Amino acid sequence: MSKRPATDEIPRPDSGKRHYGDAPGSVVGDQNRGSPAPPRSSFPSYLDAGPELSPKARLLCEILASNPPTEVERALDAVGVRVSTEDVEAVLKFSYSQPGAAVAFFRWAGSRHIANRHSPYAWNLVVDLLGKNLHFEAMWNAVHSMRSEGLLSLATFASIFSSFCAAGRPDDALAAFDTMNLHGVPRDTAALNSLLSAVCREGRVATARLFCDGARSSVAPDADSFAILLEGCENDVDHRSAREVFDDMIATVGWDPANVLAYDSFLAILVRSGSHGFAEALRFFEKMKQKRCFPGMKFFRNAIKVLVEKKDVREAMNIWEEFMGRNGCFPDTPMYNSMIALQCNLNQIDVALRFFDEMIVYGAFPDSQTYNVLIQCLLKGKKLREAASIFSEMVKNECCPTAANCASLMKTLMDSADFEMALKVWKCMTDNGLPPLEEAGNMLVLALRDVDMLPEACKYAEDMIDRGIKLNSSTLSKLRQSLLKIGKGSIHDHLLRKWKSR
Repeated sequence: MSKRPATDEIPRPDSGKRHYGDAPGSVVGDQNRGSPAPPRSSFPSYLDAGPELSPKARLLCEILASNPPTEVERALDAVGVRVSTEDVEAVLKFSYSQPGAAVAFFRWAGSRHIANRHSPYAWNLVVDLLGKNLHFEAMWNAVHSMRSEGLLSLATFASIFSSFCAAGRPDDALAAFDTMNLHGVPRDTAALNSLLSAVCREGRVATARLFCDGARSSVAPDADSFAILLEGCENDVDHRSAREVFDDMIATVGWDPANVLAYDSFLAILVRSGSHGFAEALRFFEKMKQKRCFPGMKFFRNAIKVLVEKKDVREAMNIWEEFMGRNGCFPDTPMYNSMIALQCNLNQIDVALRFFDEMIVYGAFPDSQTYNVLIQCLLKGKKLREAASIFSEMVKNECCPTAANCASLMKTLMDSADFEMALKVWKCMTDNGLPPLEEAGNMLVLALRDVDMLPEACKYAEDMIDRGIKLNSSTLSKLRQSLLKIGKGSIHDHLLRKWKSR
């Protein structure tokens, strides 16, 4: 199976050899007039580069960015720095916005410092930056120079395909593919997959399918070819084309347990095609299992989402158990949250808690949503001790409860005379400004007073005043009655003065 092209990034050739070669020609006036110039903001900039860009390379990038191409060599000579092959590669990677200056730098570095022994990677960068800036004539000049030195590779043509497709010229990409053998680069399945990837990346799945069919007489597609086409169909949500591509794949390469990405994309398309499509996805999933083939995380995640929305707990549990750990499929926090919420909505508290206990084992860490759903469910099920435990863990892990959960939990705790825990909830509410502070605070002060915790009641009443939380006059009046009974009227007077000054 050929290696799939994952992105349009220029891969570094395996060979460490250095080669002779002429620099590409001038790019002035070469831009294709039928295609708009790419925005410079779309290119990586040395200004955004991290510490991986050396100070010397950064200085060279600044020179290219601040000088016209005709002045670059003079400016570079003036700084008097020695340049290595690695420096050339680093500078070119961050000079896509200055193609003319980049070519001038490439030429200068070759003639002044490295005896024109540029690396294949540097040449590929030049081809790529010229193509991405629509300087196709100069790009082909660079390709011809590389060919004369035997430097061309699949990476070079992958860049060419990407540039033509990004410019809306897929037919030129196909023409380049057709000439690969003439340039000494194998026109094989790996090359076909690079072409298909570039075409599909620009949303032209129908064109990619035509190219694939047209090449079959000389280049056989493999499982990766179909996976690329199916991913393209997925991006376009093209249900009909996906069925045709999938059927073609099975007829051409058969069932292959290693072809996870293709199965994943195909089922993901069906899931997104409505209720009928989801039912069809489940039928195909059963057929895949019979062939010992499985999709990946996209289908797992999307299927769980749909089943949770349908409240189909039985099928959700079946899918969950089928996928857990298979093909590296481990649920993430949002997926656990969905399953926990589903179980809570069905009052399956014990099952929800089992998911909660399990998730961290598989590297999914609870977040605020996890905790809040559980607290709400536990309070509804009158499991106060468990709800308080979840709340304590939540605060410890710096997750914020909802105002509704805090208010409900605090009231339930006070009704149960668990004032120690109620005060922890109150602290969380005041620290995070969670409403209803006025209502909850007055309720807390009066509850403390009613259970003969008068010092604590006065303490929290004063704290409310200090925080600017309204202490009701009726609350203050009831405190006064209790304080006068024990001869502590001065404490009330102190609170009253503070209360009036607010």
